[in-house]
Amino acid sequence: MQEWGDEGVLTNLNSVAESEKWNDLLPSVVADAMKYKGNYVAAPVNVHRVNWMWLNPAVFKKAGAEIPKTWDELFAAADKIKAAGLTAIAHGGQPWQDATTFESIVLGTAGADFYRKAFVDLDPASLDSEAMVKAFDMLRKTKGYTDKDAPGREWNMATAMLINDKAAIQFMGDWAKGEFTAAKKEAGKDFLCMPAPGTAGMFTFNIDSFAMFELKDEKNKAAQVDLAKTIMEPGFQEVFNLNKGSIPARLNMDMAKFDTCAKDSSAEFVKSAADKTLVPSMAHGMAMFSAVQGAVYDTVTKFYNDDAMSSKDAAKALASAVKAAQTK
Repeated sequence: MQEWGDEGVLTNLNSVAESEKWNDLLPSVVADAMKYKGNYVAAPVNVHRVNWMWLNPAVFKKAGAEIPKTWDELFAAADKIKAAGLTAIAHGGQPWQDATTFESIVLGTAGADFYRKAFVDLDPASLDSEAMVKAFDMLRKTKGYTDKDAPGREWNMATAMLINDKAAIQFMGDWAKGEFTAAKKEAGKDFLCMPAPGTAGMFTFNIDSFAMFELKDEKNKAAQVDLAKTIMEPGFQEVFNLNKGSIPARLNMDMAKFDTCAKDSSAEFVKSAADKTLVPSMAHGMAMFSAVQGAVYDTVTKFYNDDAMSSKDAAKALASAVKAAQTK
């Protein structure tokens, strides 16, 4: 959105934002993400939590494995699941999915402050650090519990592996919950949602929104205002997010119709904002410009697919790639 703003093509939505009191209806982090140089240019439809871990309890039970809360517990459970002939971690081998898993690993092993320094501030010393090396080590270890068909798999096909009792764990944002919901699965019974190991109390966010372009036709301008108003109405926020798996961007929504995962996400979103552990998603375009994100994708995916590349070399390559992307 900031890149479109730099092109000078986005319209100013301050009038509708003021009349509809968006500053009172949106958390400050959401409001800020909808602005370009202090002016509203977009309307938010939701907030996604990216650092979720989805689990199939039936698969755990079949393998005699315990539900994990730490990385050590996860790998111990994964060994049992793998020994039972099932897939421990369902993954789709695409760059953005590799980055999604890596994002949660960095947050879970190094914390929110480090994550912010590395992926928001793009601090070279953090990108090429022992903490980042450790995160790459962890990423490689998770790969050992995926199946041979993972390369190129779409994310929803990986979710289907959990739905169909073929796999135990998936690291994915809460849009995955929309797949469980569509399959008539019940949260807390047929599937579990937990923060990725080490990330309890932290929240990586991705906000879907409609950015509005500058138009000349008055009727089209009026239609933009109508659309922006509709997006922010409680009815739209409820129906959209019940189906998408995300949570409303608007504050003080009635969450009665939402499941336990959404209620937990909503509470964690508010709490993490207060605790300063709410951070923008690196993997989903909220933390950095697209050129830098592409450099991160390339490095993470190269490491993921090249077992000969060391974690130390990957961290060094990550810092170099980010620096090069910033100077283009």
